[in-house]
This record gives sequence, C-alpha cells and structure tokens, in this order.
Amino acid sequence: MSGFGRGLFRSTLQAAAILLAATTSSVAQDAGTVLFKVITVKDEVVIGLSAAELDQLGGRDAGVIARSLVAKGTLPVWQYAVKKSSGGDLEQAPLRKVGLIAHESLRVEPYSSPLKVLPHE
Repeated sequence: MSGFGRGLFRSTLQAAAILLAATTSSVAQDAGTVLFKVITVKDEVVIGLSAAELDQLGGRDAGVIARSLVAKGTLPVWQYAVKKSSGGDLEQAPLRKVGLIAHESLRVEPYSSPLKVLPHE
C-alpha cells in the first residue's frame, strides 16, 4: 500500500473510530462479554470481547477495536454464533478464535442480542 493509501486508510479508520465511540456508549457493559458486528465488503461476523479485553485495548466501545486495528494491523478476537444450550435454549456462544485484519472498508458496530451471551476463554 502506498504512503497515500496508508494515510487515507488510517484517516478513514480514525474517523470511524470517533463516530463509533460517540454512538456506542450504551453498549458498554460493566462486566461480561460485549458483542460487535464486523462488516466487510464480503461478509459479516459477530465477535465478542470481555470487559477486561476491552479495557486492555483502551475502552469499552466499537471505536477501540477500530483504533487497535489502525495501531496494530491485526487483532485476535472470538467469533460468536447462535447455538442451542443443553437445555434447548438458544444462546450466543464463542465459536472459534479469529484474527481481524485492518482494511479500509472494514466497519465495526455494536451488536445486541436478546439471547444469553456466554463468556469465552
């Protein structure tokens, strides 16, 4: 990626981080797993981060994920999916550990689920 492309990419993600930080304060939770939807031009994935993981990244909103991707280029996270519990109830559960890679068309937004959200390892 050229210097101009990197600068544009960084500016785009920083603007997205500011916008998301301003609009996601209601998503922040005191404890437990917080879910986010990561949207690219090809697909969408629901991820979950614990309150401790978000605190390590510097906050508890979607903007912190965008800022971390700008700074680090990649971010390991847990992908979440809907599964049935042993009792037959639906719940959001960790599926697998995945790596997010910074990309200029990537968008992160808060994701709320009416289902019980299970913590990950």
